Amino acid sequence: MTAIDVKDLKVERSGKAVLHGIRFSVQVGEVFALLGGNGAGKSTTLLTLLGFLPVAAGSVSLNGISPSANVKKIRDQVAYLPEAATLYPHLNAYENLGYFLSLSKLKLSKAELDATLEKVDLQTDARSQKMETYSKGMRQKVSIALALLRDTPILLLDEPTSGLDPVAIDEFNRLVRSLAAEGRTILMVTHDVYGACQVADRIGLLRGGELVGLFGSNEGQKIDTQTVHKAFTERTGAKRAVS
Repeated sequence: MTAIDVKDLKVERSGKAVLHGIRFSVQVGEVFALLGGNGAGKSTTLLTLLGFLPVAAGSVSLNGISPSANVKKIRDQVAYLPEAATLYPHLNAYENLGYFLSLSKLKLSKAELDATLEKVDLQTDARSQKMETYSKGMRQKVSIALALLRDTPILLLDEPTSGLDPVAIDEFNRLVRSLAAEGRTILMVTHDVYGACQVADRIGLLRGGELVGLFGSNEGQKIDTQTVHKAFTERTGAKRAVS
Protein backbone atom coordinates (compact mmCIF):
# COMPACT_ATOMS: atom_id res chain seq x y z
CA MET A 1 0.00 0.00 0.00
CA THR A 2 1.34 3.42 -0.98
CA ALA A 3 1.73 5.90 1.89
CA ILE A 4 3.49 8.74 0.05
CA ASP A 5 2.91 9.38 -3.64
CA VAL A 6 4.76 12.09 -5.56
CA LYS A 7 3.90 12.45 -9.25
CA ASP A 8 5.67 14.82 -11.66
CA LEU A 9 6.09 17.35 -8.86
CA LYS A 10 7.18 20.86 -9.80
CA VAL A 11 7.74 23.48 -7.12
CA GLU A 12 8.86 27.10 -7.39
CA ARG A 13 10.36 29.31 -4.70
CA SER A 14 10.62 33.09 -5.21
CA GLY A 15 9.66 32.60 -8.84
CA LYS A 16 12.46 30.11 -9.49
CA ALA A 17 11.89 26.44 -10.31
CA VAL A 18 13.36 24.22 -7.58
CA LEU A 19 11.83 20.81 -8.32
CA HIS A 20 11.50 19.76 -11.95
CA GLY A 21 8.86 17.04 -12.16
CA ILE A 22 10.15 14.50 -9.66
CA ARG A 23 8.30 11.22 -9.20
CA PHE A 24 8.59 8.59 -6.44
CA SER A 25 6.44 6.65 -3.98
CA VAL A 26 6.98 5.21 -0.51
CA GLN A 27 5.14 2.13 0.68
CA VAL A 28 3.69 1.54 4.14
CA GLY A 29 6.44 0.22 6.41
CA GLU A 30 9.22 1.32 4.06
CA VAL A 31 12.27 3.47 4.79
CA PHE A 32 12.93 5.72 1.80
CA ALA A 33 15.95 8.04 1.75
CA LEU A 34 16.03 11.08 -0.50
CA LEU A 35 19.74 11.66 -1.03
CA GLY A 36 21.35 14.79 -2.40
CA GLY A 37 23.82 17.60 -1.84
CA ASN A 38 23.10 21.16 -0.80
CA GLY A 39 20.50 22.79 -3.04
CA ALA A 40 19.31 19.51 -4.53
CA GLY A 41 15.71 20.11 -3.42
CA LYS A 42 15.49 17.72 -0.47
CA SER A 43 14.07 20.14 2.11
CA THR A 44 11.79 21.70 -0.51
CA THR A 45 10.27 18.25 -1.06
CA LEU A 46 9.58 17.83 2.66
CA LEU A 47 8.08 21.31 3.00
CA THR A 48 5.79 20.60 0.05
CA LEU A 49 4.63 17.33 1.58
CA LEU A 50 3.82 19.23 4.78
CA GLY A 51 1.80 21.81 2.87
CA PHE A 52 4.14 24.73 3.52
CA LEU A 53 4.93 25.21 -0.18
CA PRO A 54 2.42 25.19 -3.06
CA VAL A 55 2.59 22.73 -5.93
CA ALA A 56 3.25 24.42 -9.28
CA ALA A 57 2.47 21.24 -11.25
CA GLY A 58 2.03 17.53 -10.58
CA SER A 59 0.68 16.16 -7.31
CA VAL A 60 1.58 14.85 -3.87
CA SER A 61 -0.46 12.78 -1.44
CA LEU A 62 0.09 11.17 1.94
CA ASN A 63 -2.21 8.26 2.76
CA GLY A 64 -4.35 9.45 -0.12
CA ILE A 65 -4.65 13.02 1.18
CA SER A 66 -3.41 16.05 -0.73
CA PRO A 67 -1.75 18.76 1.41
CA SER A 68 -3.37 21.47 -0.70
CA ALA A 69 -6.82 19.96 -0.08
CA ASN A 70 -6.57 19.32 3.66
CA VAL A 71 -3.34 20.49 5.26
CA LYS A 72 -4.66 20.00 8.83
CA LYS A 73 -5.46 16.35 8.19
CA ILE A 74 -2.01 15.88 6.64
CA ARG A 75 -0.29 17.21 9.74
CA ASP A 76 -2.37 14.86 11.89
CA GLN A 77 -0.95 11.98 9.83
CA VAL A 78 2.68 13.12 9.88
CA ALA A 79 5.41 13.76 12.45
CA TYR A 80 8.19 16.01 11.15
CA LEU A 81 11.69 16.04 12.59
CA PRO A 82 13.69 19.07 11.38
CA GLU A 83 17.47 19.03 11.26
CA ALA A 84 17.70 21.39 14.23
CA ALA A 85 14.64 20.83 16.40
CA THR A 86 13.96 23.66 18.85
CA LEU A 87 14.04 22.38 22.42
CA TYR A 88 14.10 24.66 25.44
CA PRO A 89 17.55 24.50 27.12
CA HIS A 90 16.22 25.47 30.58
CA LEU A 91 13.74 22.56 30.58
CA ASN A 92 14.43 18.86 31.03
CA ALA A 93 13.32 16.07 28.70
CA TYR A 94 9.98 15.51 30.46
CA GLU A 95 9.17 19.22 30.48
CA ASN A 96 10.04 19.70 26.82
CA LEU A 97 7.97 16.70 25.79
CA GLY A 98 5.04 17.75 27.94
CA TYR A 99 5.04 21.28 26.57
CA PHE A 100 5.25 20.36 22.89
CA LEU A 101 2.68 17.57 23.23
CA SER A 102 0.30 20.05 24.88
CA LEU A 103 0.43 22.13 21.68
CA SER A 104 -1.08 19.09 19.94
CA LYS A 105 -3.59 18.78 22.79
CA LEU A 106 -1.95 15.58 24.04
CA LYS A 107 -1.40 14.86 27.71
CA LEU A 108 0.55 11.71 28.50
CA SER A 109 1.67 10.19 31.77
CA LYS A 110 5.28 10.08 32.95
CA ALA A 111 5.17 6.31 32.44
CA GLU A 112 4.20 6.81 28.79
CA LEU A 113 6.98 9.34 28.32
CA ASP A 114 9.48 7.00 29.97
CA ALA A 115 8.44 4.11 27.73
CA THR A 116 9.24 6.14 24.62
CA LEU A 117 12.45 7.63 26.06
CA GLU A 118 13.49 4.06 26.79
CA LYS A 119 12.74 3.16 23.19
CA VAL A 120 15.09 5.88 21.92
CA ASP A 121 17.67 4.83 24.52
CA LEU A 122 17.91 8.08 26.49
CA GLN A 123 19.57 7.30 29.84
CA THR A 124 17.22 7.37 32.82
CA ASP A 125 19.35 9.75 34.88
CA ALA A 126 19.53 12.26 31.99
CA ARG A 127 15.79 12.68 31.62
CA SER A 128 15.49 15.08 34.58
CA GLN A 129 18.52 17.15 33.58
CA LYS A 130 18.20 20.44 31.73
CA MET A 131 18.55 20.26 27.97
CA GLU A 132 21.52 22.67 28.08
CA THR A 133 23.62 19.80 29.49
CA TYR A 134 22.76 17.46 26.59
CA SER A 135 24.95 16.45 23.66
CA LYS A 136 23.48 16.82 20.17
CA GLY A 137 22.85 13.08 20.06
CA MET A 138 20.86 13.24 23.31
CA ARG A 139 18.81 16.20 22.07
CA GLN A 140 18.11 14.29 18.88
CA LYS A 141 16.79 11.37 20.92
CA VAL A 142 14.33 13.67 22.70
CA SER A 143 13.21 15.10 19.35
CA ILE A 144 12.67 11.60 17.97
CA ALA A 145 10.75 10.65 21.11
CA LEU A 146 8.49 13.66 20.55
CA ALA A 147 7.79 12.54 16.99
CA LEU A 148 6.99 9.00 18.17
CA LEU A 149 4.72 10.17 20.98
CA ARG A 150 2.49 11.87 18.44
CA ASP A 151 1.87 8.31 17.17
CA THR A 152 1.54 9.18 13.48
CA PRO A 153 1.80 6.61 10.68
CA ILE A 154 4.30 8.70 8.66
CA LEU A 155 7.61 10.19 9.79
CA LEU A 156 9.43 12.87 7.78
CA LEU A 157 13.05 13.29 8.88
CA ASP A 158 15.32 16.14 7.72
CA GLU A 159 19.05 15.27 8.02
CA PRO A 160 18.33 13.19 11.16
CA THR A 161 21.92 12.04 11.75
CA SER A 162 23.67 15.35 11.08
CA GLY A 163 26.31 15.97 13.77
CA LEU A 164 25.84 12.60 15.46
CA ASP A 165 28.79 10.37 16.32
CA PRO A 166 29.04 6.85 14.82
CA VAL A 167 27.56 5.15 17.89
CA ALA A 168 24.56 7.49 17.93
CA ILE A 169 24.06 6.96 14.19
CA ASP A 170 24.02 3.18 14.64
CA GLU A 171 21.47 3.57 17.45
CA PHE A 172 19.34 5.81 15.25
CA ASN A 173 19.47 3.35 12.35
CA ARG A 174 18.35 0.47 14.59
CA LEU A 175 15.46 2.59 15.86
CA VAL A 176 14.34 3.51 12.34
CA ARG A 177 14.40 -0.12 11.23
CA SER A 178 12.34 -1.14 14.28
CA LEU A 179 9.77 1.57 13.51
CA ALA A 180 9.48 0.38 9.92
CA ALA A 181 8.98 -3.17 11.19
CA GLU A 182 6.05 -1.85 13.24
CA GLY A 183 4.46 -0.48 10.08
CA ARG A 184 5.58 3.17 10.20
CA THR A 185 6.43 4.83 6.90
CA ILE A 186 9.64 6.84 6.99
CA LEU A 187 10.92 9.36 4.47
CA MET A 188 14.29 10.84 5.38
CA VAL A 189 16.35 13.38 3.47
CA THR A 190 20.10 13.27 3.85
CA HIS A 191 23.46 13.96 2.22
CA ASP A 192 25.03 10.95 4.02
CA VAL A 193 25.55 8.24 1.39
CA TYR A 194 26.79 5.60 3.83
CA GLY A 195 24.03 6.18 6.38
CA ALA A 196 21.33 6.09 3.71
CA CYS A 197 22.64 2.78 2.37
CA GLN A 198 22.72 1.30 5.87
CA VAL A 199 19.15 2.14 6.87
CA ALA A 200 17.01 2.61 3.74
CA ASP A 201 15.04 0.07 1.74
CA ARG A 202 15.33 2.35 -1.29
CA ILE A 203 17.18 5.56 -2.11
CA GLY A 204 16.18 8.32 -4.50
CA LEU A 205 19.05 10.51 -5.72
CA LEU A 206 18.21 14.20 -6.21
CA ARG A 207 20.42 16.51 -8.20
CA GLY A 208 19.47 20.05 -9.19
CA GLY A 209 15.80 19.43 -8.44
CA GLU A 210 15.62 16.29 -10.58
CA LEU A 211 15.39 12.68 -9.44
CA VAL A 212 18.32 11.15 -11.33
CA GLY A 213 18.49 7.72 -9.72
CA LEU A 214 16.59 5.10 -7.74
CA PHE A 215 18.50 2.40 -5.86
CA GLY A 216 17.21 -0.61 -3.99
CA SER A 217 18.54 -3.64 -2.17
CA ASN A 218 18.52 -7.16 -3.55
CA GLU A 219 17.31 -10.22 -1.62
CA GLY A 220 17.33 -8.45 1.73
CA GLN A 221 20.88 -7.14 1.36
CA LYS A 222 21.79 -3.52 2.08
CA ILE A 223 22.04 -1.12 -0.83
CA ASP A 224 25.49 -1.12 -2.40
CA THR A 225 27.32 1.92 -1.03
CA GLN A 226 29.92 2.06 -3.79
CA THR A 227 27.28 2.21 -6.53
CA VAL A 228 25.34 4.99 -4.82
CA HIS A 229 28.48 6.93 -3.94
CA LYS A 230 29.63 6.87 -7.55
CA ALA A 231 26.27 8.19 -8.74
CA PHE A 232 26.18 10.80 -5.97
CA THR A 233 29.55 12.25 -6.94
CA GLU A 234 28.78 12.46 -10.66
CA ARG A 235 28.08 16.01 -11.79
CA THR A 236 25.91 14.84 -14.66
CA GLY A 237 24.57 11.54 -15.83
CA ALA A 238 21.70 9.68 -17.36
CA LYS A 239 18.75 8.74 -15.22
CA ARG A 240 18.95 5.27 -13.82
CA ALA A 241 16.63 2.84 -12.07
CA VAL A 242 17.59 -0.08 -9.87
CA SER A 243 14.92 -2.33 -8.40
